[in-house]
Amino acid sequence: MKFALSLIALIIAALVLPFFLPVSGKQEGIDPNVNLPWQIDLDGQGGSRVFGVRPGLDTLAEVRAVLGGDAEVAIVAAPDEVGSLEAYYAQLPLGFVLAKVILTVDASPELIVAMRDRALKAEHMESTTRKIRLHPDDLILAERLPVKAISVIPTVNLDEATVLQRFGPPGERLLVSEKRVHLLYPERGLDVVVDADGKELLQYVAPRHFSLLREPLLKSSVGQ
Repeated sequence: MKFALSLIALIIAALVLPFFLPVSGKQEGIDPNVNLPWQIDLDGQGGSRVFGVRPGLDTLAEVRAVLGGDAEVAIVAAPDEVGSLEAYYAQLPLGFVLAKVILTVDASPELIVAMRDRALKAEHMESTTRKIRLHPDDLILAERLPVKAISVIPTVNLDEATVLQRFGPPGERLLVSEKRVHLLYPERGLDVVVDADGKELLQYVAPRHFSLLREPLLKSSVGQ
């Protein structure tokens, strides 16, 4: 019995500790102690810098130059929705944390509709959501637009205690269900979604644009 409990403890440690401690092997060109998810610099004017980029100010081209790697750019749309223009990294090192990263580009609905009309191909993702590949001319245009939000899905599962240890107490806690909660940090422009049944999600915007994260949550809670 003691052996079984010790084994469980080791498994838990193996899952959680990578979020706290640097990996032993460094990746070339990557500083494991820089650009970590909890390292958010504020400029005192409603702006922020996270992962070396400034949400709401830096263009997609500038963000990609900082983050490196290959990002897939496309319009992601559910049925009967215009959709959003996004750049997706399947795996990206953020300091010593590996994560999926989604960059939401600040494109107007009218521009997205025009891009959809010129699009080359649409693919179905999970459920009925579609991923619409852009025309080459629109890929060039997308590079010039600012990135308004950054979404991060760490490869390790996090619980609320882990989040609190790294980010501190939230400004607001919105309970969605017994197993899903939003921890809101408006002064940092951050929403951390802790989900006992799924993957955790960290969403970053400039603090002055925090309503982009909070208002949809309030509308959702009103509709329940």
